[in-house]
Amino acid sequence: MDKPDFSQKRRQFSGSQKGPARILVVEDDADIQHVLCVYLKHSGFDARGVSDGQAAIAAIPEFCPQLIVLDLMMRPVDGWEVLHWLRARRQTSPPVLVLTALSRLEEQVRGFEAGAIDYLTKPTQPRVIVDRIRKILALSNDQRILLRREHQEQQRKTLNLISSPQPDEFTY
Repeated sequence: MDKPDFSQKRRQFSGSQKGPARILVVEDDADIQHVLCVYLKHSGFDARGVSDGQAAIAAIPEFCPQLIVLDLMMRPVDGWEVLHWLRARRQTSPPVLVLTALSRLEEQVRGFEAGAIDYLTKPTQPRVIVDRIRKILALSNDQRILLRREHQEQQRKTLNLISSPQPDEFTY
């Protein structure tokens, strides 16, 4: 895949642009994508939808979203590849809110480790997604990094807690 140059559009990712914040919805389910985009537009955002990771990678340099809502299970290019692609461009990439059916704690930890700032599982009400987007966009870049690390550590601790034997359990 081509590796677009973000240097000209760097300040747009920081949220310093005028007008409504641009949100890219990367979702292969056409109905979910449509509902999210309509709800986001109704909530005052400039929303655009694409149906897979390859289309997302092509749209990001052109659309310059302030935030990406990303599904993980898509074809031919999945959301994991998009996260890795964005991570390679971390200093110029927008924050990512994962919205997926993958609900296991291991997957959530992996999502945070790959660079997602927040992780929601489907089904989720559109108003909850909008609230999370507003909270993320209101944070500074440093606060976003701290939030991602906090989420990652919280999920890791929970995973360790439930996967380690408890004092009152028998181990064979």
